Amino acid sequence: MQNVLPPERLRQLLADKARGFDLAEAVLLLSQKDYPELDIPYYLRRLDALAAQARERLPSSAGELERVAVLNRVLFDEEGFRGNAEDYYDPRNSYLNEVLDRKCGIPISLSIIYLAVGQRLGLSLEGISFPGHFLVKLATGSSMVVLDPFVRGQVVSEVELRLLLQTVQGGDLPLVTADLLASASKIDILVRVLRNLRGIYWHQQDFDRALYVVNCILALVPDNAETLRDRGRIYERLECFRAALEDFRRYLELDPGAADHRDVRARLPVLLQAAARLN
Repeated sequence: MQNVLPPERLRQLLADKARGFDLAEAVLLLSQKDYPELDIPYYLRRLDALAAQARERLPSSAGELERVAVLNRVLFDEEGFRGNAEDYYDPRNSYLNEVLDRKCGIPISLSIIYLAVGQRLGLSLEGISFPGHFLVKLATGSSMVVLDPFVRGQVVSEVELRLLLQTVQGGDLPLVTADLLASASKIDILVRVLRNLRGIYWHQQDFDRALYVVNCILALVPDNAETLRDRGRIYERLECFRAALEDFRRYLELDPGAADHRDVRARLPVLLQAAARLN
C-alpha cells in the first residue's frame, strides 16, 4: 500500500485551521500525492499574475460589477479557462495545478481559481456549496449576485438556480432557500473537493488514492461518520480487515440509527473471521 496519509505541510496547515489558511495553497497541497515535486509557490504566483493582468485593465474608479466583468474577460476570454463538460470525472479537474495548466476544470476547481484571483482584486467573493454545482456569490451592498465560473462567470438567475436544484432533487421546480446560498467556509470547500475525488477513485477502484482522500477528509472533519464508513469500505477492499472493523464500529457508535446500520452490522462478524484468518 502506498503512503496514504496527508503530506506533513497539509497536516500542519489544517492543524492551524482556526487561524485561517490560504485555500489555494491547501488545494494545491492535496495534489502532492500524485505530484510529489509540485512547485506550489510557482502556482500561487500564477494566481498573482492573473490578478495583476486583470488589475492592469481596471480603471481606478472601477466598482465591483466592473471588476467582475474584467475578471471574467481575463479568465475566460483572454486566458481561455473553461468547464470540462466533455470529461467531467477526470480527476485532473480537481487538482488545481492541472486546472491552471490545462485551463479546464469542474465548477468547484474553477470557482477556487475565481475566488483566489477575485479576492486579490479586492472583490468580496465567497463560495456557495450549492447542491450538485458549486457557485460563487458577490455581495453588493444589501443584495447578492450569484456567478457560475463553470459557465464563464455568468450571472445565475433565480429561475436558473431552481433548475439546477431540480436536477438534483427531481420533482416540481423547487424553491431556493437562503441556507442553500450560505457562504461555504474554506473547510467546506476542501471537503467538497475531496469528496468529489473520493467518488471518482472509488468508481475507478483505485483504493490507495481513495484511502488518501478520506484520510484528508478526516484530517479536516475528524469523526465524520459517513467518511469513517467509507474508509471502512476502502480498508475492506484493501484487505485491511482490522482497520475496517474499527471504522465500522466507530461509524455505528456515531450514527447508530443510520439507514444502512443493519448492513454494516452484518459485516462485522464477517470481518472478524477474515481478520482471524490473517493471524
